[in-house]
This record gives sequence, C-alpha cells and structure tokens, in this order.
Amino acid sequence: MPIAKLRAVKQRDPLLPIILSVILASVLIVYPLSYALSGWRPLFMMLVMLFWVLCQPTWCGVWFAFGTGIFVDLLVDAPLGMNALSFVVLAFTARFLTRERRILTFGNLWAIASIAVLAHLFFAWMAQAMSGVHFSLARHWQPLLTSVLAWPAIYYMLKKWRI
Repeated sequence: MPIAKLRAVKQRDPLLPIILSVILASVLIVYPLSYALSGWRPLFMMLVMLFWVLCQPTWCGVWFAFGTGIFVDLLVDAPLGMNALSFVVLAFTARFLTRERRILTFGNLWAIASIAVLAHLFFAWMAQAMSGVHFSLARHWQPLLTSVLAWPAIYYMLKKWRI
C-alpha cells in the first residue's frame, strides 16, 4: 500500500467530533443539578476547548477558543466576554508554550489542563472581584478538583481524533 494512501486512511476529519463534543459539553454545563452539586460541576467546555486546541492545532486555535468562550458566556449568563477572554488567553498560552513539543503525552496534557483550570478559576475570581460581585471563595474553587479529575475521561473519549 502506498504511503500516501496510508496517510489518507490514518488521518480522519475531526469536524464532526469537534461539533459533537462542543454540543455535549454545552449540555453538561447547563444540565440542572441541585444547589449542593452545582458548585462541583467540572468546567467541561474549557476542557474540551483545551483538548482540541492542543491536540488538533490545525483545526482549532485562538478563534475556536474565542467562539467557545462567547458560547459559554451566553449559556451561563456570565458577563459577555469574560469566559471568552479567559479561553483565548489560555489557548494562546498553551499553544505558545507547547509549540516546539510535538509529542504531548497524557501526563503532559493533564498537567497543562490542571494549570489551565487553575488559571481560568483565578481569572474568573479576579473578574468577579473587580466587578464587585460577592461570592464564597470556598464555593468558587470547587470545580478545580472535579475538572482535574474529569480530564482523563474527556481525553480518552476524544483521543481517537488526536493528531
């Protein structure tokens, strides 16, 4: 079998999985939960966005991060642009710091995702503090643990379409 044909068989078009993963993540972030459980909801859309930006850099970049961030702002009724700005900064930083590393192992991606979740929560906390919104600091950091633990599930569901 010629090499060109092997490459054509190996590379799959990830457009449909990208769209389906964004739709599934949007359903998971707006699915109604009790008040006690809603604070523990992982940051699904941010994790999905980060996976696609790191693992499919030719398909998803900073504009994809901006679009998903605006979409999250509209879904969760956040101030327009708050999640979008955070997603863009995280996507740009992750792509900039990993541009020379073509082999990103699961452990590397998990560490990057964990740092990105921490940075996103810190950014959201700063934006809320500057706008004068009163919030509980303990409740604000609950998604950190669940998002870090949700990364392996998201990775293993989507790794088939990784470059």
